[in-house]
Amino acid sequence: MFGALLDSERGGRFALEPESVSQTVRRYLPGTNVLETTFTTAAGVVRVTDAMTLPTAGLSPYRELARKIEGLAGEVPVRWRVEPRFGYASGATQINHRAGIPTATAGRDAIAVCSFGAGEATMSDAAIAGHFMARAGNSSLLVLSAAHQEPLVLPARAEVEARLEATSSAWREWTDRRDYDGPWKDAVLRSAPALKLLVYAPSGAIAAAATTSLPEEIGADRNWDYRYSWPRDSAFTLDALLALGCAPEVRAFFFWLLHASQLTHPRLQVLYRLDGRAEADEKTLPLAGYRGSRPARVGNGAAGQTQLDVYGEVFAAAARFADFSGGLDRDHGYRLAEIADHVCRIWEEPDAGIWELRDEPRHFTQSKMMCAVALDRACELAERGLLPATHVERWQHEQNRIREFVETRCYSQAKASYVRSAGEEELDASLLLAVLADYDDPASPRLIGTVDAVRRELGRGPLVYRWGDEPGAFLTCSFWLADAYARQGRLEQAATLIDELVDLANDLGLYAEELQGETGEFLGNFPQGLTHLALINAAISYTRAQEPEQ
Repeated sequence: MFGALLDSERGGRFALEPESVSQTVRRYLPGTNVLETTFTTAAGVVRVTDAMTLPTAGLSPYRELARKIEGLAGEVPVRWRVEPRFGYASGATQINHRAGIPTATAGRDAIAVCSFGAGEATMSDAAIAGHFMARAGNSSLLVLSAAHQEPLVLPARAEVEARLEATSSAWREWTDRRDYDGPWKDAVLRSAPALKLLVYAPSGAIAAAATTSLPEEIGADRNWDYRYSWPRDSAFTLDALLALGCAPEVRAFFFWLLHASQLTHPRLQVLYRLDGRAEADEKTLPLAGYRGSRPARVGNGAAGQTQLDVYGEVFAAAARFADFSGGLDRDHGYRLAEIADHVCRIWEEPDAGIWELRDEPRHFTQSKMMCAVALDRACELAERGLLPATHVERWQHEQNRIREFVETRCYSQAKASYVRSAGEEELDASLLLAVLADYDDPASPRLIGTVDAVRRELGRGPLVYRWGDEPGAFLTCSFWLADAYARQGRLEQAATLIDELVDLANDLGLYAEELQGETGEFLGNFPQGLTHLALINAAISYTRAQEPEQ
């Protein structure tokens, strides 16, 4: 509905702006996902509070954006404009009144725009708009209530203001329950509610990011839709959520993972829809793209790729969940055993790798390593009686074959490091995951050498690039390096790196997918859940590594 980020002409927007702004300061209210923006102008000061409100008892919208405007000093002219463009600007929008409230509809979608003390709303074929004077001591309210195949709720002002207060309180209570008091606490406790915002409440799935088609390189075509959930991230997710004491989120996410993967069993798909469905057909939108970066896309064609590393992540997640919950459901155990059998059949195939490259498949080292991790965790779970042990000997045999392949064909004596794929000498930052996934003892000579080689060849300052020739550094990889340092006992290097990386967040403590090293500009989709997961896990690894010394 609001796609101006991808096309400033055709995309919709909800604009709210004081006139002649000279300074803008933003923050989240402490412990919340409620945004506060203070505008200073020549005529005075205005504060805007934005929140996606949480439903309360009685009839309330399930999708509501509330924007409270308060005059703090002087008299400031403020204008606002709602230009909905349904269906990524492809739907025919009708704007009219319903019970005296301006509404916009298209097919099964509708929004109401309620204004209280924000001037008289005017309507045209394209927009609902208004303007007013924000005076010191007064407040105004703009409320967007949305509906999809359900009744459109027209809220009263008092109800919305009560929900605003309740929403702030609910966020503070949630954040106060997070179990972390180590270094970089502010960054960790900003990352946690950012991740919570990426949770799709009906299923428990966690979206990779909230956006689509924000480019990895301005003007290029690596513009992907990240509003899906990747099983590949499952072990990182459980690590972070368990460490922060997010038990309900852990259970919801793990059961979503098992539900979604059942649809393609025993094959694990690269990504699934947030409701658990498997289809993610990719199509191009008739939009100009962010700063001319075309095409803009919905759907993600990577869903059809083969990515072998996903199996290791899912088995690592299952082992962590079993530790947390005290076991696994019997049916889940049988299904995981069948997935382990599937790994034995497919590990020798080339794949697209963790970075989802759309070229010829290769024998990526990290993919093979994670297949070995999958079978190792399967054997461990079987020993605990949580998986049927019928094929344990085969799992162990194939794990040994995988490790022989990796150790003989994916290691460079010249570089004292594992390499990107079998038979080549280039490196890849995904090799850091061998440490994080416990492919081997983190302090083994080959993993020490690999971490040093990645830093040496792919690092520039605090940034780590996925491979040698990239326009932007993948921020997750930088936190992976810090995490690897911590797990290897190199705490001074880990702390120094995390200090530098924490300073690279934006003014709200959020990260995109990538960062352009020369300009400091964010690239890729935003906010990037994997980056925030990596930050949390690096901080936790550092804290745990210090514990024996305390």
